[in-house]
Amino acid sequence: MDCFDLENPFTSLDNQESDVISALFSSESDHMPSHNYFLSLKSNDLFVSFRQEAISLILRAQYSCNIDPYTTYLATNYMDRFVSRQEIPQGNPWVLRLLVIATISLASKMKEQHFSSSNFQRDEGFIFDAPAIQRMELLILDALNWRMRSVTPLSFICFFISLFELKDPPLRQALKDRATNIIFQACNEIKLLEFKPSIIAASALLMASHELFPLQFPSFETSILSCRHVNKENQLKCFNAMQEMVANETSDSIIETVSSSSTTTPMSVLDCHCERSSSSMAAIAVPEKREQRKRQKLNGFCSESNRVKISQIQPCG
Repeated sequence: MDCFDLENPFTSLDNQESDVISALFSSESDHMPSHNYFLSLKSNDLFVSFRQEAISLILRAQYSCNIDPYTTYLATNYMDRFVSRQEIPQGNPWVLRLLVIATISLASKMKEQHFSSSNFQRDEGFIFDAPAIQRMELLILDALNWRMRSVTPLSFICFFISLFELKDPPLRQALKDRATNIIFQACNEIKLLEFKPSIIAASALLMASHELFPLQFPSFETSILSCRHVNKENQLKCFNAMQEMVANETSDSIIETVSSSSTTTPMSVLDCHCERSSSSMAAIAVPEKREQRKRQKLNGFCSESNRVKISQIQPCG
């Protein structure tokens, strides 16, 4: 299997650019969480806490296991899509941990990156054996209909940049890099889950262009809004939500920089946001203090069904 490129999910169509673009826009909805998931996050604090703790754990894996942000972004996509389609039983923190391990494992395999689940689990104070992780991976694959070559906002970056009159390669790269960072940052923003990946990508590029090339922003905006694939109303709504997110993050970062000591290690904006969010979590999967954690080992799932539901899973004694 070739290493999966989030910016080019359909490698078989490399030589047919119009087919690639058409395929991206026609299939992007298949790689989104369900709309009910977004509604649940808006109305249920338990869903919010579950998602925040899952993302926080994924980010800890990124830094402790030296995983690139593309892999953790893909793992988060798998997690959101899975939770939106599968009932998650409450009161079982091990389910969240096993889900995170499995999504990172699957994303790492797609990206051909090394991920030592045993090392990460040892650092976090819990242990699942290989059969348990594999069964959860199969459960995720089944729930996602084996659509693992996710179409994400990163898949649309190059297309939208091609609409801009920006010929200088270093400037195009700077725009792409900043937009990519905004997309990573947006991963934790619940308000943005309702928008299609292409809309998020376009909004991120507009945000980046507004920061880097303010004089050219009006022409960039016109290029985006005149694209036949873009819903103008949703685009403006998404851009406003993203603008608010970036403003809040910038303000929080300034406050943290002023208040932090000189020995503090710099952290990414997204990581800082998740660390702040995790401090206020309650009810679901709040991590225990390290000294109170008990190493737990699951000898696989008790049910032998090929389509076992999480609600049927119990740690085998």
